[in-house]
Amino acid sequence: MDFAYSPKVEALRARLSAFMDTHIVPRIHQWQQEVNAGQFPVSFMEGLRDKARSEGLWNLFLPPLHGAEPGTRLSNLEYAPLAEILGRVPWASEVFNCQAPDSGNMELLELFATPAQRKQWLEPLLDGKIRSAFAMTEPAVASSDATNITTRIRRDGDDYVIDGRKWFITNAAHPNCQFLIVMGKTDLDAPSHSQQSMILVPRDTPGLKIIRNITVINHVAPEGHCEIDFKGVRVPKENLLGVEGSGFALAQARLGPARIHHCMRSIGAAELALELMIERAQARTAFGKRLHEHGVVAEWIAKSRIEIDQARLLVLKTAWMIDTVGGKAARKEVSMIKVLVLNVHTAVCERAIQVFGAMGLSPDTPLADSWTWGRALRIADGPDEVHLQGIARMEIQARPFEVGQVSPYLARPQ
Repeated sequence: MDFAYSPKVEALRARLSAFMDTHIVPRIHQWQQEVNAGQFPVSFMEGLRDKARSEGLWNLFLPPLHGAEPGTRLSNLEYAPLAEILGRVPWASEVFNCQAPDSGNMELLELFATPAQRKQWLEPLLDGKIRSAFAMTEPAVASSDATNITTRIRRDGDDYVIDGRKWFITNAAHPNCQFLIVMGKTDLDAPSHSQQSMILVPRDTPGLKIIRNITVINHVAPEGHCEIDFKGVRVPKENLLGVEGSGFALAQARLGPARIHHCMRSIGAAELALELMIERAQARTAFGKRLHEHGVVAEWIAKSRIEIDQARLLVLKTAWMIDTVGGKAARKEVSMIKVLVLNVHTAVCERAIQVFGAMGLSPDTPLADSWTWGRALRIADGPDEVHLQGIARMEIQARPFEVGQVSPYLARPQ
């Protein structure tokens, strides 16, 4: 494993960092002001997107792109350090058409869409003309176990009819969201992991109703984390993604690369928090010393550096594994980074907030929002506890033990 960035990736990192410093960072306050005033999308977003595309900084992922589809065709390992740069500003990914959940939906459509579905939904997504959502989580069941979902997708002649309720559906409130990929059950009598299917649902289909945009720890996301009711929602059978019963497998194919993206963005957010902590620790004096001269603050800085670098290396290893042996073989590592990185993200933000004191709780720094999103991600895509249980199970299966067996490291002389 060689995690040194290639010349191609180093060049992209330099170009992306320059774009961020020149065009995005100076707009951070304007973005917040416009969103607070109720304007979304913000006035300058499409202009930034046009500029990013003209500079070749567009769809910075998606290795399986076809033909002339726009994008850089980077592997997961190549894209990871770019996602880290994007993670420094929460809305930056949208400028480069790399925003979740659209990026994951593009991956699904690239892999499983029919030619007609590609034409109707994938091409506009790749061109940045529309947005989309991914609807799996439900309020009435523990959705960390996808076999629990209760939304029904029932065949009725040449149509499918959808009934159920979803929530925390990201992007559903975005005014440019044109469709949702909905996961539900098509066959209750099939084996537990073959009951689910995915289907494409236009946003304006009758019977689809957004109940509310749920706040996350009292934080409002303008693109939405919505609760949605599906009541007799009817779509043509041609909208089925893949085949009936393939929904669980499609979800797993989507989640591996998506977690690489999420984790590297979180590492970028943690890096920014550490930078701000270091600056504050040198600028602020308390009890006759600079803050960094107090032992506990110096320890926080050191621990944060160690944890971020450890987390980055594990994510890069996981990206390399997905690229070389596939997501299924890397499933343990995917769970490991999901647990590790988000805990590092929130821990570093927590320390930085403490170093800033009252200012760290205010909107005058990005720390409070960053901590909030990091905390939310510890539940999104499966809570820590589910991943830890899976990691432990795989570790135990890899080391079978028979009762009465004694390790030679423990054996006593007879």
